Formats: sequence, structure tokens, C-alpha cells
Amino acid sequence: MQILLAVVAIVVFSFLMLKWLDYRTNHGSFVTVPDLAGKTIETAKMEIKDHDLTMEIQDSANFNPNYPKFSVIEQYPTAGTQVKEDRKIYLILNPSGYRKVEVPKVVGRTFRQAKPTLEAIGFEVGKISYIDDIGKDEVQSISFEGKSVSAGDLLPMTSKIDVVLGNGNRGIND
Repeated sequence: MQILLAVVAIVVFSFLMLKWLDYRTNHGSFVTVPDLAGKTIETAKMEIKDHDLTMEIQDSANFNPNYPKFSVIEQYPTAGTQVKEDRKIYLILNPSGYRKVEVPKVVGRTFRQAKPTLEAIGFEVGKISYIDDIGKDEVQSISFEGKSVSAGDLLPMTSKIDVVLGNGNRGIND
């Protein structure tokens, strides 16, 4: 008889415990994650608060010119996902501009070598001009926005770098 009472007590206790857990964890109650892409951080904070969620900003990603500065470019969980209240939404923001990269040593190299080196880092080759120099198509100097640039200088990615090449002439009366 006591074993039967113990089994019934365990079953009742287990049933009550499961009901309490359902209530405590809001079982079956979900919130839809809003779409925050392209929104400013202030707007995202308000929307997250309105949906009873919390947010955490992760490191900024590479600059995306299609989004405003400091706006949300990625989120996890994604928009439309069903989550519990107080769930953390992780946001990745658009930085204020392209990250800066180091200018490689291209002066003294041929244009054929310099162009892919610059493009591989993320620079664009801008205006190409020539001066009298015996080294035909050899890079004599580089500049950015009219200012001379040296190897090791930091410039924003996608910067247009103007290149001055030698034309193969000696430059003095031949």
C-alpha cells in the first residue's frame, strides 16, 4: 500500500512540476523577431524593446555602401524567427567607412606587377600618366587625391590610386 502511495505521490509531484515549468518558461509563447536591416541603432533599440527582446551589438563588419553609417546590416536570429521573450538579438553594424589598408611597395615595379598587387588589396587604379624615364611602364610614383603616397601609408579600401609610369624615353636630348 505504501509503495502505491509513493508512486502516486511521485506522479502527482512530476505532473505539478511540469505544469510549473510550462508556466515559468512561457511554454508555447513566442515573439517574432523584427526586421532591423538598414535601421539606425536608436530605431533598432526601440523595436527590440517593443518586442520584449534584448540586443547585443557585435563587432562592425566591412563597410557596405548600400547601408547608412552605423545602421544594422546583419542580425541573428534573422527577421521573422520565433523566439522567447528576453532573447538576445545580435546585431552587426555598418562602420563609418571602409577600413584602412596599407599601401604596398609598387614604385620601381612594372605596371603589370603593380596593378594586380593594388587590386588584390582592394584599391582601384585611377588615372595613369607618363613621364620621361628609361623604365618603360615602370611605376615612378603613386598618389591619392593629388597627394604623393608611399609604401606603408594607410588608405581606405577602394581608394583610387593614380599611377605615374615611365614612357621609355631617356628624358634628355637623345
